Amino acid sequence: MDKHDFSARRRAWGWAMKGLMVLCAALTCALAAFLIIYVLAKGIPNLSWQLLTTKPSYLEETIGILPDIISTVCMVLTTLAVVLPLGVCAAVYLTEYAANKKVVAVIEYAAETLSGIPSIIYGLVGMMFFCQFLGMKKSILAGALTLVIMNLPTIMRTTQESLKTVPQSYREGALGLGAGKWRTIRTVVLPGCVDGVVTGCILSVGRILGETAALLYTAGFAHALYGTLGETLENAGATLSVALYVYAKEQGEFDVAFAIAAILMALALLINLAATLAARYFKRRRDA
Repeated sequence: MDKHDFSARRRAWGWAMKGLMVLCAALTCALAAFLIIYVLAKGIPNLSWQLLTTKPSYLEETIGILPDIISTVCMVLTTLAVVLPLGVCAAVYLTEYAANKKVVAVIEYAAETLSGIPSIIYGLVGMMFFCQFLGMKKSILAGALTLVIMNLPTIMRTTQESLKTVPQSYREGALGLGAGKWRTIRTVVLPGCVDGVVTGCILSVGRILGETAALLYTAGFAHALYGTLGETLENAGATLSVALYVYAKEQGEFDVAFAIAAILMALALLINLAATLAARYFKRRRDA
């Protein structure tokens, strides 16, 4: 075969693969843009001040999602407040302290397996353990604890993989300067894996905001306002995703469902933006 023919075929193959990758990237961006534009176009016109600031009333025949917004915010913050310390500490132990590599491998395999279990199974276990065995009944707290179990493997594995990317020379240098094990982890290793923690946080927020099956078993779908944070956590409440399901499937209120979808998209964007800004802040502090 002539060298010129071989070179021409290789260039043609390279251009074909490059074109295919560009096409795939463009198709992905187009699908994401279509989803965002479609949801916002259908949802924003149905948003109103009354919808956002009132609770539903069958007597007055009004629809409001303020209780659902409060329940969603409480669910997200409570879940993250519990799962982030647990997941990060577990990842630090498995990466920095655990000496038995076989046990670590078994735990990693178990965490990856738990990540693939259908959420409705978590809901069933959460209902039996938190709601019935511990006597929490259906409540925001029971739902949040169920979501902690669901998101713990994600936080742990993303943080663990990020810890492994920190060069070993950083640890050796800190230890050589006289820093202890914990001080090395706190001042050198953890600041170097902030990106992994933020990634796990973003993935967890997305799963929390989109979860419905597990919360139907554990948190219920009540649209009620409570006086204090403690009462909100102790009682049943519908998150925005559950409310979207109820309004669209049970009541046929698709305008309200699209409005809720737009709010969910905005909440996810704001929380992810806050996590990214926090990561940049800690990165600047580390580099300073």
